[in-house]
Amino acid sequence: MSRGNAGSENSTLAGKAPEGERRPGLRALGGAVSRIAAPIVARGGGTLARLKADWPAIIGAESAAATWPDALSRDGVLKLRVASERALEIQHRAPSVIERINLFLGRDAVLRIVLVQGPLPMPSPRRPAPPLPLSGDEARALDGQLAAVSDPELRAALARLGHSVVAMGRRRR
Repeated sequence: MSRGNAGSENSTLAGKAPEGERRPGLRALGGAVSRIAAPIVARGGGTLARLKADWPAIIGAESAAATWPDALSRDGVLKLRVASERALEIQHRAPSVIERINLFLGRDAVLRIVLVQGPLPMPSPRRPAPPLPLSGDEARALDGQLAAVSDPELRAALARLGHSVVAMGRRRR
């Protein structure tokens, strides 16, 4: 029951395809990911991606709203895009920012910061408008619907939800 030479049968049984032959089926993904990610990591892209992903946690929400890491060179220069009105403040805080970044990364990845003034690439998140107060009739109707709920925490949560739903309904009219 041989299909060719005995050597090719042994290599197939061992899990290796004969040279030049492709085998269908599942293959390990780790090798392909390593080949794709290696050039990115070598250029420092992995470090920059970590900085961008955790930027508000690294330097604080207020400073993160006015700054954005643009590029990180191999020699440790971080190009930081800054809103014009905050540039002077960030320039004075640069040593502290560098220290926080390096502490977060666990190594001296950033040695110097170059500030680039201009608009940030991502718009600042909008805060939702506070809900409008309910009228007396609306508040009484909501309280009447929640009277049957005995758990005080659940009742409070449902009251907040009901308040938001009624207020949104009024805005859409």
